[in-house]
Amino acid sequence: MGIFKRLRDMTMASINDLLDKAEDPVKMLNQFLRDMEEDILEAEAAVAKQIAIEKKFKQQYEEAEELVTRREEQAMKALEQGNEDLARRALQDKKEQQARYDELKTLYTTAKANADQLRSQLSEMKDEFGKMKNKKDLLIARAETAKAQKSINQAMTGFGVDNAAKGFDRMTEKVMQMEAEAQASSELRGSNRSLDDELAQLDKSGGVDDELAALKARVAAKKQQ
Repeated sequence: MGIFKRLRDMTMASINDLLDKAEDPVKMLNQFLRDMEEDILEAEAAVAKQIAIEKKFKQQYEEAEELVTRREEQAMKALEQGNEDLARRALQDKKEQQARYDELKTLYTTAKANADQLRSQLSEMKDEFGKMKNKKDLLIARAETAKAQKSINQAMTGFGVDNAAKGFDRMTEKVMQMEAEAQASSELRGSNRSLDDELAQLDKSGGVDDELAALKARVAAKKQQ
C-alpha cells in the first residue's frame, strides 16, 4: 500500500548515503522524522478504518448466525402447532439467512486478515521510527563533526609549514641585515675618532700605569722590611 512506501524506502536507504547527499543532514533528519510521523498517523487512520470494517462484518455475520438458529427453532415450533405454511416460510428465511451468513463470514475473514496485516505493518513502522529517533543524535553528532573538520581543513589551506618557514627566513635575513648595519656603524665611528679622543685615551692609560708602578714600589719596600 502507498502509505507504507516510506517505510520500504527507509529500510533500503543507507545512513552513509543520507550523509553524503544531504546539504544539511541535521535539517534533513528532522524533516525525515516529521514525514515518518505523518505517515504513521496516516497509517493509523487506515488501520482504524479497516478494524471498523472487520468489526462491522463480524457483528453482521453473528447476527445472521443467530437468525438462522432462531428461524429453525421457529419452524419447529410452527410444525408443533400444526402450521406447516408458517414453518415453510421460516425455513425459507433460514435458507436466505444462511447464505447471507456464509457471505458475511467470508467478508469478515478477509477484512480481519487485512486488518491484521495493517496492524503488523503499522507496528513495523513504529519500530523503525523508534530506531531512527535513537540514531538521530548519533547522526547529528557525526554531521557536526564532519562540518567542523571541513571548516578546519579549509582554514588550514593557507596555513602551512612552507609558508611559515619562508616567513621565518625573511625575518632572519632582516635581523642579520640590521646587525650588519649596526656593526658597520660602529666601525665607522671608530675610524673617525678625533685627536683629542686619542690623547684623552692616552692620558687614561698613563694614569693607570703610574698607579700600578706605585703599587709595585710599595710591595717591594714591604718585602725588604
